[in-house]
Amino acid sequence: MAGGINQGSGDDELQENSEINVTPFIDVMLVLLIIFMVAAPLSTVDVPVNLPRSNAAAAPRPQEPVYVTLQPDLTISVGNETIAREALADVLRQATAADPEARLYIRADQTVPYGALMELMNLLRSGGFTQVGLVGQDAATAGPAAAAAPEAPVAEGRP
Repeated sequence: MAGGINQGSGDDELQENSEINVTPFIDVMLVLLIIFMVAAPLSTVDVPVNLPRSNAAAAPRPQEPVYVTLQPDLTISVGNETIAREALADVLRQATAADPEARLYIRADQTVPYGALMELMNLLRSGGFTQVGLVGQDAATAGPAAAAAPEAPVAEGRP
C-alpha cells in the first residue's frame, strides 16, 4: 500500500511509507529491453555460409569485426555486400579506416577448395592486410542444431 491515514491514534501525522517504489525501475528496464531488441539484429552478418568444424579454442571477438566471406560459388563478400575481387583492397581500406594492422576474419564455406581460400589470403596480403583470423563453428555444436550455432574465430595468424 502506498500510504494510509492513521485513524485510531488521534495524531495528525500520516504514517511513513517504507516500501520501495519499483515502477520507475521497471519502466527503465523495459525501455532498455526494447533498445537491445532493435539493435541486436543490426549487428549480425546475413551472408549464409556452411562453416567447417574446428577443435581450436575460440578467440575473443573484437568490438567491430570485419568479415570477409568466401561463398561456395567463390564470390567474395565484405560484411553483407558482395564485391569484385579487384575492389577487395579498396573496400577493406574503407572498412578498416585504412589501418593495415586491423584484424580481418575470413569465413569460407566448407565446400570451397583450399586453393581458392589461399588465393583470397594472397589478395589480402597484396592489399597490405596481414592480420587474419579464420572463422569456424565449434565442434561441440555438431548435430542438428549446428546450423543455428554461433560462429567464432578459431585460429588467427598471418597469411
